[in-house]
Amino acid sequence: MDTVIDVEGLTKTYGGVRALDGLTLSAPRGGVYGVLGPNGAGKSTLFRILLGLVRPTEGRAAVLGGAVGQPATMRRMGSMIETPRFPPFLTARQALEWLAQAHGMGRSAEIDAWLERVGLGPARGRKVRGFSVGMMQRLGIAAALMTRPELVILDEPTSGMDPPGIQEMRGLIRALADEQGVTVILASHQLAEVQRVCDRVAILDRGRLVREGAVSELTAAGERLRIAVGAAEAAQAVLGARATTAGDAVLVEAARAEAPEVIRALVQAGIDIHEARWIGADLESVFFTETGAARDPEADHAG
Repeated sequence: MDTVIDVEGLTKTYGGVRALDGLTLSAPRGGVYGVLGPNGAGKSTLFRILLGLVRPTEGRAAVLGGAVGQPATMRRMGSMIETPRFPPFLTARQALEWLAQAHGMGRSAEIDAWLERVGLGPARGRKVRGFSVGMMQRLGIAAALMTRPELVILDEPTSGMDPPGIQEMRGLIRALADEQGVTVILASHQLAEVQRVCDRVAILDRGRLVREGAVSELTAAGERLRIAVGAAEAAQAVLGARATTAGDAVLVEAARAEAPEVIRALVQAGIDIHEARWIGADLESVFFTETGAARDPEADHAG
C-alpha cells in the first residue's frame, strides 16, 4: 500500500502525561482519512509531530516517504492545526499575500481564487480582526491549500461554521481528494460529517490506536434489518431475542441470507409489514464503543 503517513511505536510524554502511547499507524495515499478520538486522545500531538513542531519521546514517524521535518517534504504539505491566527490589522487578502511571500510564491498562489473557493471572496478586503470563528477557519483552510500541497492536515476545519458552511467545506474537501488527488487528513468531533466525507478513519483513545478501517466496513459491521410493522411487540415476540422494538419497527440481528426467513415468519404470524430495509451502525456508535463511552440509548431508535 502506498502511504503518506507512517508512524511506529510513537510515544510523546509531557511530564507524567503520555499524550501518545506507542502509536503505530499508516495512512494511505489518496482520499480523505479521518483521525478521531475524544479530547486528550493524542490527535493534535500526532499532527504536531508529523509537521515537525514537536519531537516524539520514542518511536519514528515518516511523511510522504521522507523523514519528518525535512524542508523538501514540508513544502509538499499544508496544514491547519486548531484555530488559525493572523495579524488583526491585515485584510484577508493581505494575510494570504504575506504567507505567499514567506513561501516564496508570487502570482502562482492564486490568492483571489482560493478566497473565492473557501467562501471569503466578498470579505477579501475586510480586516481579520472582525472575522468570526468560522471565517477564520475558512481563511486558515485557504492558507493551507494555496501552496497546492500533496498532503493537507486539517484539524477541526468546520469549527464555528453554520450548516451551509459545513456542507461547502465537505464539498471542497471531497473535490480536493477526488478531482485533484490531494490526500486529506482530517480531525473532527462532528462524527456524522466525518462519516459523510471520509473514506477511512483511525480511532484513537488515550494515545493508542483502538480501531482503523474503511468507514463502509466499520459501519457495516453493525448492520441490522429494520422492519416497519403493524404490531411491533407482536413481531418481537415472534422473532425472539434477536429482535428489539424501535417505535413502530423491529430491529433484527440477522445475516442477509436470513432476511427471507425473517419476513416469512412475520407474514405467517399475520403481522403486516410496511417496510423492510438494512441499516448500518453509524460512526458515532462505533466511536463510543471503541472509546468506552456510553451512548444515549434513544439515539439507536431515532429513525
